[in-house]
Amino acid sequence: MEELKRAGLPKHVAIILDGNGRWAQQRNLSRTEGHFAGAQAAERLIRFAASDLGLRFLTLYAFSAENWRRPKQEVDALMGLLKQFAIEKLPDLKRGGIRLRIAGDVARVPQETREAVEYVTAETAAGEGLTLTIAINYGAQQEILRACKLMVQAVASGELSEAEVTPENFEANLYTAGIPDPDLIIRTSGEQRLSNFLLWQAAYAELAFPDTLWPDFTPEEFTKILGEFQKRDRRFGSVGGE
Repeated sequence: MEELKRAGLPKHVAIILDGNGRWAQQRNLSRTEGHFAGAQAAERLIRFAASDLGLRFLTLYAFSAENWRRPKQEVDALMGLLKQFAIEKLPDLKRGGIRLRIAGDVARVPQETREAVEYVTAETAAGEGLTLTIAINYGAQQEILRACKLMVQAVASGELSEAEVTPENFEANLYTAGIPDPDLIIRTSGEQRLSNFLLWQAAYAELAFPDTLWPDFTPEEFTKILGEFQKRDRRFGSVGGE
């Protein structure tokens, strides 16, 4: 496994988990079986990020606001996997000091799944290790619009002045409030787009688009991408070397 410089690791990595369906199709399996394999890959990566790397923030795009358009059987399977993960992995999360957060509008999420993830979020709130954010029913455009509405309401009520409409106060109304912006966004499967994911937060993120389908994504490949990240010159709008 490639040697990484601990001091140069990204503070926050966000991943678009893409390719479960194609992985299943290649093996003549159902899409549900593909999502199950994807869930196993996510569990492997979470353990590796928390225990081996000591990563501080990891965000996984599990279910987008647009995914409701998929067949009901597939949506039900995904919601079931999220519920199962929350219930079965709670002891592991607490033991590892992992704090679970949810990004997205969970009001539409089925009650049993919603209650399970909200319970685990509360139970792991004191975790001091990895902050694991799962994006469920998440869309960046919807998130930005929601934050705008909250800002408008705050100004209209006198809670905020017009001068206080700042990026910092805006970010306080995002689902990711209190979490640093991602340093690195990875999308598996070779697709090279963000698909309505963390559009505000991605302003200065480095991007990586490995061809690997998500169920086949390994800690070794993750390590390789992190090594490539460490070689990049992140200038944030300035000139290199400044």
